Amino acid sequence: MPKRGYHHGNLKQALVEAALKLIEGKGPTGFTVAEAAKHAGVTPAAVYRHFEGREALIAEAALQGHRIFGDLMEHAYADGQPTALAAFEATGRAYLAFARKFPGHYMAMFESGLSLQANPDLALAANRSRGILERAAEALSQHIPADKRPPATMFSSHIWAMSHGVVELFARGSPGAKAPFPPEELLEAGIGIYLRGLGLIKPD
Repeated sequence: MPKRGYHHGNLKQALVEAALKLIEGKGPTGFTVAEAAKHAGVTPAAVYRHFEGREALIAEAALQGHRIFGDLMEHAYADGQPTALAAFEATGRAYLAFARKFPGHYMAMFESGLSLQANPDLALAANRSRGILERAAEALSQHIPADKRPPATMFSSHIWAMSHGVVELFARGSPGAKAPFPPEELLEAGIGIYLRGLGLIKPD
């Protein structure tokens, strides 16, 4: 196998990409540093020039994922949406799109058990995407009287949990790959029910 990391002059990124492929196939804890090195075409010792170990390699994959995710969420929220409701729904669709297109990053971010407290850069990147969803929730909740308005953090957390649940159960092939409805429809319906309960959408 050619030593692609050295050939392309970016061994660190070659190792991250190798880790992402392994994460997709085996999960965040299902591979070794030696396997990542083999996939990148280098010796295991070469990995430690850039990473302290497997956890640091996964953390870099998660960091890159959070940055991509944040960009997608920002674009979904700010891309000329005509209403606060449309912008809010767009962020939910962006969540599903990200999980489908970047499964290795998604798993590194949400299934690896990494401590955000121990990694300030990772925490900052993760808080960015959460902050976008909170902004969308805050804008939408302005339609609710102040004395009945839920905190934006609670509002956005409910939608985050709903989006995550749809991804885990129906958008990634296990265990609900044969669900009778597309994930986008499930999420849209769930958000609709939730927002009607808050009085943000009129009953059908």
